[in-house]
Amino acid sequence: MDRSNDSKDYELLTEIAIAYYCDEVTQEEIAKRFGFSRIKVGRLLKRAKEEGIVEINVRYHPVFSTQLEKQLKERFSVKRALIALDHNDEDEQRRQVAALVSGYLAASLRDNMVVTVGQGRNVAAVAEYTSTVQPKDCRFICGIGGTHRPGDVINADHISRLLAKKFGGSSESLYAPAYVENTELKSALLRNGTIKETLDRARKADIALVGIGDMNEDSYMVKLGWFTPQEINDASLNQGVIGDIAGYDFFNAQGQHVHTVMDDRVIGLSVEELRQIPCVIAIASESTKAMAIMGALRTGAIDVIATSARNIRTILSVTQ
Repeated sequence: MDRSNDSKDYELLTEIAIAYYCDEVTQEEIAKRFGFSRIKVGRLLKRAKEEGIVEINVRYHPVFSTQLEKQLKERFSVKRALIALDHNDEDEQRRQVAALVSGYLAASLRDNMVVTVGQGRNVAAVAEYTSTVQPKDCRFICGIGGTHRPGDVINADHISRLLAKKFGGSSESLYAPAYVENTELKSALLRNGTIKETLDRARKADIALVGIGDMNEDSYMVKLGWFTPQEINDASLNQGVIGDIAGYDFFNAQGQHVHTVMDDRVIGLSVEELRQIPCVIAIASESTKAMAIMGALRTGAIDVIATSARNIRTILSVTQ
């Protein structure tokens, strides 16, 4: 393999891509500059995308989302709705929603602010989203305990550390498991000074970043071994649970808290405690979560909702 030729090709593709996408030079002008035909320039630009030199992201369009946001705010007590364009690929949809939340955080954070951090794939996507931000001297604090190793990437502690690295400032761990086997153990852990002090600081945060979950047997709570599929089904079918905020505080379609066995097993902030935080940002990118989002909005705990246009349209259609 001739690596020198590969390097030259890469440099050429990069130069052409920069000229077209960054400097806004037309394909005709690029063709003249490099002595290529316009057709060849088009092919090279296509190849630049295929090889990952160019990534095109549709993030946020005010004209597109303003009307949907306005309608949502008329029906629910939210300050903002961050609405991403629809994407059929779940991972890409999550990334698009994360991009909006990341941008919102970058614009909202100030020095000395405290951010309570939840768990889950959507919250993790915000921390993982790559963007250039102005560093702030903020503190990110876990609002829920940790899971065992298969769940590391969606742990609040892991996410909190990534956010601190991304936005600046520091991260504070909650030295407790997210899940315990019984009420007695939970009560004992909540009396521990270190755990209590961290949760007290989390309750006094300026911003909370949490996910919204729905009820299904494939949920992360089941995969992590917190609850059995039967317990999830019982909560959903027999108790009317439609979703959860922050990983375990369950509610019905009217946004009312539903007491389940989960209440006595998880160490973290409740919906009532989240209500005391000035700005709660809740994230749900999956197209299966429209009804869970609706119930979460009705809890009155959410100030900013981040999701897809598809989910917003579904919510608006069933709440007319």
